[in-house]
Amino acid sequence: MDNKEMIYSPGSDAETTNNNVNNNLTNLNNTNPIFASHVNTNPINLNTINTNHININPINSNPTYVSSTQFQQNLNQPFISDKSRKQMKEVYNYYKYYNHEKQQPKVFSKSSIGLLIGILLLIISLTLYCVISDIAKGSLSNDVMANTNKQFFLQTEKKPVVDEQYVDENGKYTTEGIAQLLKPSIVEIFTYNSQFSSTKAIGSGSGIIMSTDGYIATNAHVLENATDFKVVLHDETEYVGQIVGKDVKTDIAVIKIDAKNLINATFGDSSTVKVGEQVMAIGNPAGLTGTVTDGIVSGINRPIKTDALGYEMNCIQTNAAISPGNSGGALVNMYGQVIGITSSKYVDSSYEGLGFAITINEAKPIIEELMQHGYVTGRVKVGISFYESTTEIANEMFKEQFGYDIPEDLKGLFILQIDETCDIANTDLKLYDFIVSAEGVDVYDYTSFMSVIKTKKAGDAIRSKVVRLDENQNRTEFEIKFMLTEDKSGYY
Repeated sequence: MDNKEMIYSPGSDAETTNNNVNNNLTNLNNTNPIFASHVNTNPINLNTINTNHININPINSNPTYVSSTQFQQNLNQPFISDKSRKQMKEVYNYYKYYNHEKQQPKVFSKSSIGLLIGILLLIISLTLYCVISDIAKGSLSNDVMANTNKQFFLQTEKKPVVDEQYVDENGKYTTEGIAQLLKPSIVEIFTYNSQFSSTKAIGSGSGIIMSTDGYIATNAHVLENATDFKVVLHDETEYVGQIVGKDVKTDIAVIKIDAKNLINATFGDSSTVKVGEQVMAIGNPAGLTGTVTDGIVSGINRPIKTDALGYEMNCIQTNAAISPGNSGGALVNMYGQVIGITSSKYVDSSYEGLGFAITINEAKPIIEELMQHGYVTGRVKVGISFYESTTEIANEMFKEQFGYDIPEDLKGLFILQIDETCDIANTDLKLYDFIVSAEGVDVYDYTSFMSVIKTKKAGDAIRSKVVRLDENQNRTEFEIKFMLTEDKSGYY
């Protein structure tokens, strides 16, 4: 402001101008603009203005500025142009600031700065606490096991007395009654992999509500390759699911949602199931939510192997439709009791159209172990992956490696992978070798091999005979010794 020359046009007489300004600045409440039709715009240097008579009242904040003109007839009704009014306002602000209201810039006091720093540190601390807490609880990544060490017993019940509204003449539920009773206890599970997409599901399946506080039984393969899970109830309410435990060996898993007052299913005694008994399957095949199919029990006590690991489970055979999406759903009797967990992974490779469900009596101890520990205790693993030497895929892989077929007289376990964390990795065993015996017993498939080690515990030593072939069809036999490792993964 000091270096800028302001141009001001008050009229022909500077003294008159000062008097007029002094008279009109006192009327500071007048906010209506007054326009002048004739204003002398001859410029005058601001420094030549006599300001002794300018009375500026710093209390009033909305003054009206007035200039005199050569044709002014009434001093009580001054005229002013927009340009003059703007210039007078600059004059007023100039003197108001430099003569009356010039102040030092405001700064924060030391106490204020300390308070702000304290608040900032508090926010940072709370943020770090929340992040660490979320990681510990697994809410930032649902792939982390939400093991709660919950003591849980899957209660099975005798066949109940049925509500008359949905019963037939034999005292059992009608098909409509089963649908009404069980649908609220069956959920749909959508799986996602955050590495690819957090919004597009990579798979779906079914689950059975076991408790009112959100524990759900399903198949392990439903959760395969997924990092995040969405659980949808029959009323379309959605929840985030977390893995409590899964056992790939038996294809059973447990997940948890943060919910209360759910409608849990009732579980029956599968040992009382009879061939020919009417049953119904409830699940979500091919994304068709709440699908109900009916059939009969075609067979019981079927020792069916999973198509993934070849592990045998006692299953119920049924002609009720079971397909991908039904997996993890319920096979129920006509008393509304869940007697099996349906799974598309239990198949017979020789036939199509056969449906199987893991019996509840077989699944019960697995579920209880997963609830309490997150894995099945007492399991051991060798640390190898293999194919039976008599399979076509084993022969193709061997021929690609060595240039000839596996000899017909060689029956054993064709080694494809060795787990470096297990003791067997410290032996002379290599990929493409054949384990032909264990503890003096011939082994040629999963069942024969598991029969040798099923009574063993972690730390027990196993002796095995190995056959190795080379490109020249030379055969070498040797023995290895290794210790079994505790298995918490459910893969062996």
